Amino acid sequence: MKQSLVTTGVCNLLMLSALASPAMDGGALKQYDLKDFFGKPERSVFRLSDDGKTLGFMQPYQRRQNLHVVALPPDGKAPDFAMSKRLTAETERDIAGFFWKGNETILYVKDFGGDENYHLLSVNVKTGTVKDLTPFPKIRASLVDDLLDDPEHVLVQHNKRDPQFFDVYRINVKTGDAQLVAQNPGNITGWITDHAGHVRMASTSDGVNTSLLYRPTEKDAFKTILTTDFRTSVSPLFFTFDNKSLYALSNRGRDKTALVVLDPNNGTESQPLFEHPDVDLGGVSYSHKRKLLTQASFTTWKSQRHFFDTETRLIYDSLQKKLPGYEISLQSENLAEDTFVVAAYNDRTQGAHYIYSVKTDTLTPLGEINPRIKPADMAPMKPVSYTTRDGLTINGYLTVPVNRAAKNLPVIINPHGGPWVRDSWGYNPEIQFLANRGFAVFQMNYRGSTGYGRAFWEKSFKQWGRSMQDDITDGVNWLIKEGIADPKRVGIYGGSYGGYATLAGVTFTPDLYAAAVDYVGVANLFTFMQTIPPYWKPYLAMMYEMVGDPEKDKDALTASSPVFHANRIKTPLFIAQGANDPRVNKDESDQMVAALKKRGVEVQYLVKDNEGHGFHNEENQFEFYGAMEAFFKKHLLKGHDAKK
Repeated sequence: MKQSLVTTGVCNLLMLSALASPAMDGGALKQYDLKDFFGKPERSVFRLSDDGKTLGFMQPYQRRQNLHVVALPPDGKAPDFAMSKRLTAETERDIAGFFWKGNETILYVKDFGGDENYHLLSVNVKTGTVKDLTPFPKIRASLVDDLLDDPEHVLVQHNKRDPQFFDVYRINVKTGDAQLVAQNPGNITGWITDHAGHVRMASTSDGVNTSLLYRPTEKDAFKTILTTDFRTSVSPLFFTFDNKSLYALSNRGRDKTALVVLDPNNGTESQPLFEHPDVDLGGVSYSHKRKLLTQASFTTWKSQRHFFDTETRLIYDSLQKKLPGYEISLQSENLAEDTFVVAAYNDRTQGAHYIYSVKTDTLTPLGEINPRIKPADMAPMKPVSYTTRDGLTINGYLTVPVNRAAKNLPVIINPHGGPWVRDSWGYNPEIQFLANRGFAVFQMNYRGSTGYGRAFWEKSFKQWGRSMQDDITDGVNWLIKEGIADPKRVGIYGGSYGGYATLAGVTFTPDLYAAAVDYVGVANLFTFMQTIPPYWKPYLAMMYEMVGDPEKDKDALTASSPVFHANRIKTPLFIAQGANDPRVNKDESDQMVAALKKRGVEVQYLVKDNEGHGFHNEENQFEFYGAMEAFFKKHLLKGHDAKK
């Protein structure tokens, strides 16, 4: 069951341990090794070949995630992984992702040192021959269309001609030969193909206004059919199955994003095919084989689905009965759509994978993702909400350590990155690691978090360090008022925008936090916007509207940039940064460290030269999380009774 372009009899349940309700008796907390949380899984990311006879998966080789394949037995038994074959030998970085192209070729993507300049490569399953399909320095490539019905080609966009703009090429996955299909005139930010693989729609941006362009055939010129400002989202997903109209997610004339049919001739849209009254829709799936919509996804406090198709609903119903207590996800399928890779997980386990046969209604286990950790030893992730000082409802999640009552706890505040994304319910190794060390963890979807509608999102505009930060502060005060947090033992940790919020927290509310960890966070809003990647330049005017204009809003940006107020910081601070980060330049962290050292303030600083926006190499993760654990224990648990 195709996702939109915008993500043996009785089931063997022994591999997924039963969830025991955690006791509140203050008993001993079983502490797992740090590597149990962040070590590479033995096997993960399973994908089926088109004919469903071969399984591709990731497995470590010299500590990096590499591609392997194994044959699937025709009798429904589990594959013999001892007979698997390794296809790649990447030793510098994990492979970032992969997919099958037919039955003999796998395509995968990788970058270099975390610079996010992804290349697309192919590997022949039989010979092991690897070919870089985009072998150009300092370019970023991404898939436009996998051309499921074309055994030899894919459509790929990259910015070789101009670092700011992406052109579309039809690439032969066996030879690497590339043919230009669509050249970017200089303002196109996205391309859309029909079900025959023809590029027939595009989106443009001048920074604040977005236009949709359409052409009946690839021989015709593009014509603008619709223009909206960036606050209004009309996002085409894929063409209808007659290739005449498009399914789209739209909030035009409404607060919440809904599924509509868009007429490409005039830009008009139908009445919603489905919408949720409280949250935006997140994505839509369809059946390539049967040519129909299957489901729409959305997130309230956890992920949910609306089914358009009885056959799909029955598959999920059957799987839910076989795997009670777990969230279900269909992650891969063969072309016949009668064999699926199923993931089963929840908030206390990464879970396991299975092969599901629709014909026999049976599950074949592929193994647990992380058998080192027992789910019963992990902490539940509970949905909570609180009201801000200006009356806004903020939804979040509270994770309390196993065997602890939610009272007078050391708490780590964990604002998400983005900032225009959201936290969701599910297993998070960082959260469980901290909870396993005795810390409660609090995550909140502050204003601007996506999924809650346009008005909630717009409340974040030009509010970095202001009302967005107040939402986080109000969450801390709510925890203290409820008696959950010990006011003397509140820490804060975040990455990217969460790192900015961490720096803003210790700068603008210097008495609130006892310790802080900033992970690839923004310190100076002026230099942050000056050092964005070239392919973000079309969105710079929008950034000025959402974050602030360096000239018109100079005073506000100065007031909201932690680096200019480092003299207020007295909280112990630990900063971690990747040297190759293309999003938050290393200079952001360097500035902050220099400003603190100038005052004679000690700041712990960890830099990795082979990382980018976050650490991905296993050894670097171990070092970072080990240092973070020691840092928080020193400042939040020292001198306190930290029951283990």
